[in-house]
Amino acid sequence: MTSRLLPPVAVALLALSACNNSDKAETVTLTAPDPMKDVIANRAPVELPPAMKAEVTMRCKDNSLVYVTFFEGDKMAVIKTAKDGPVTKLTADKAGDPLKAEGYSMTGTPKSISLTAPGKGTLSCHP
Repeated sequence: MTSRLLPPVAVALLALSACNNSDKAETVTLTAPDPMKDVIANRAPVELPPAMKAEVTMRCKDNSLVYVTFFEGDKMAVIKTAKDGPVTKLTADKAGDPLKAEGYSMTGTPKSISLTAPGKGTLSCHP
């Protein structure tokens, strides 16, 4: 019976002798150094797109409809000349300047606008 018990006891003693008996706890982390850390830290800040301020359907003096979405900051608007038509993005460098895109120019607020559109000239529109 002693011969049968000897191999398992020897294996157990061998396993215990391999243990680290130091009192200092081992620290395990899952984070590795970020190789892009310096590139990201030196990157220019990101500017979020402006929030929508108002979405208005306006009737112009020639009895046509214009669908206008105004954005916060007064430097961007989106217009459509048909409900399901293509979208035209109008922008300005500073708030208060006319919003422009190729062939388009617009000034105004959600209460009334002055819109210059290709083939239509300048129109005054209101909700």
